[in-house]
Amino acid sequence: MKKITSVLLASALLGAALAGCGGNNNAADTGNKANTGNAAATANSGSAAETPKVGVAIYKFDDTFMTGVRNAIDTAAKGIATVDIVDSQNSQPTQNDKVDLFVTKKYDGMLINPVDRTAAGVIIDKAKTADIPVVFLNREPLPEDMKKWDKVYYVGAKAEESGTMSGQLIVDYWKAHPEADKNGDGVLQYVMLKGEPGHQDAELRTTYSIQAIEDAGIKVEKLAEDTAMWDRVKGQEKMAAFLGSHGDKIEAVLANNDDMALGAIEALKAQGYFSGDKYMPVVGVDATAPAVQALQDGTMLGTVLNDANNQGKAAIVLASLLAKGETPTKETVGFDITDNQYVWISYKKITKDNVADAQ
Repeated sequence: MKKITSVLLASALLGAALAGCGGNNNAADTGNKANTGNAAATANSGSAAETPKVGVAIYKFDDTFMTGVRNAIDTAAKGIATVDIVDSQNSQPTQNDKVDLFVTKKYDGMLINPVDRTAAGVIIDKAKTADIPVVFLNREPLPEDMKKWDKVYYVGAKAEESGTMSGQLIVDYWKAHPEADKNGDGVLQYVMLKGEPGHQDAELRTTYSIQAIEDAGIKVEKLAEDTAMWDRVKGQEKMAAFLGSHGDKIEAVLANNDDMALGAIEALKAQGYFSGDKYMPVVGVDATAPAVQALQDGTMLGTVLNDANNQGKAAIVLASLLAKGETPTKETVGFDITDNQYVWISYKKITKDNVADAQ
């Protein structure tokens, strides 16, 4: 009887032990499932992490043209890069700090619209040391700086082309409207609103616009020229000063960008222009939305399309490819690459007749 009792007790203990083992196995299964889920989540996180992170520094956010470029970058980045777009506030030291932050965060690539093109060399040195490819946008670094590293690229447009087109817009108007020569002396008296002093776009647009007019056989006389720093309010102030000094002697206004041209138009409106027969041909560059409206209103003669959409798109596509360690080609970027470093986006003359091309 004792033996039977002992056997039954042993059997009971064994069953409990087996049940306990079974319970532990279920817990292990649950834990394994959880671990599998975590692994899947980790894998998904890894896939997300494969989208390169690109730090983007714009020279200043309240520039009308660069706002268009910035929006284009943000749109084109979807699915190919995670972008951190920051405002350099028109300060090179501030931009340098932003670049340092990109390096500290170990971003995969950088896209820089420099405040000062001559500062690009320092940025390239930092990028090279950290092995972070860098694409410059809209403000072209010096040629010697571009040669510092094979992971440096530039996206922009040739400023001399926009200058030539600006001049041609004035030529077309002058030849079609004999009354444009107010004093009948056969000489075009003009005023010029320049962008930032020393900026390659400002210098080349100024030089080539006048050269285009002279190449068309038209004599010119510069009545006044001053910098308005790409700014609409400053453009209005400078134009008001020009009118105060030269009045109706002015026969044309050339501006290095649309914002300054729009400022000039406001000053001209205050003097009765664009009302009745009192008209002044004003030309800008960029084909921004406000400029397109001015074309439609008949207050701006013409502008030159500086393709913000394609500049932004080309720049972020290029930066994302470099960030992934790929060598960009025409097929992968979608644009021609010149000298293995440059992507040039063409300009186009815009008037009221073809304004849809800018829209």
